[in-house]
Amino acid sequence: MVLSSFWLSPAWVGLIVFVCISSGAMAGLWLARVLPGHHLSSESRETVKLAIGTVATLAALILGLLIASAKGGYDLKDHEYRAAMANLVLLDRVLRQYGPEADEARTILKNSVVALANRQGRTINVKTVWTDLSASSNIEKIQNILRGLTPASDGEKWLQGRALELTGDIAQSRWLLVEQSGSALQTPFLIILIFWLVVIFVSFGMFAPRNATVIVAFMLCSLSVASAVFLLMELDQPFGGLIHISEAPLREAVELLTMDAPHGDASTAP
Repeated sequence: MVLSSFWLSPAWVGLIVFVCISSGAMAGLWLARVLPGHHLSSESRETVKLAIGTVATLAALILGLLIASAKGGYDLKDHEYRAAMANLVLLDRVLRQYGPEADEARTILKNSVVALANRQGRTINVKTVWTDLSASSNIEKIQNILRGLTPASDGEKWLQGRALELTGDIAQSRWLLVEQSGSALQTPFLIILIFWLVVIFVSFGMFAPRNATVIVAFMLCSLSVASAVFLLMELDQPFGGLIHISEAPLREAVELLTMDAPHGDASTAP
């Protein structure tokens, strides 16, 4: 079970974490008023501190590792996406070098890019555009055209092989991005982490003085922890939200693929 629904978007998860943790702190302040005195003795305080220290260390370690892992996954997807955009441009250059026989394949590639860019307007959704642009039907059409070419020289034979290699890389990148587009963060795992954080703040509230300064400090701490979880969720979903993969490589690819250049121009060599 992964975090994929609207109600479990990063913003909603961050809000839920803030409410849970701050409520836990307030519950701790309330418990301090209703518990018998011997439950709040110095010996009880020291014992609770030791137990909560273990939980706090574990929660901090897990949260830090999760953020580091999500950042690594984000960087990997960004690298794969940029490499895929570069392969699109390289494929266009190779087809240009081949000559007029490859114009049909170039037209399919260019029309797909232009149509999607026009449809998206100024705001281009990276996941949607890339998935549609590299759809199996488009890639297979280009591959069928390339296989039907009859190279007249060793140079054209090399260009044909290189173009087929690039289409294979593009198709592979497409499926990798499609498979990696969902959240890798499991809901039960996040629920357990939130539970640990709530327990920690309940213990803080039990032994804290009841005044406005303490309450404000608890609210700020709850907001900080919720922001960390929000950051984790955002990095785990790099195709949308506030922190997302840049659209610049796609826009540059659109610009380069729609540029006209004479066939065989040395400046277009891959």
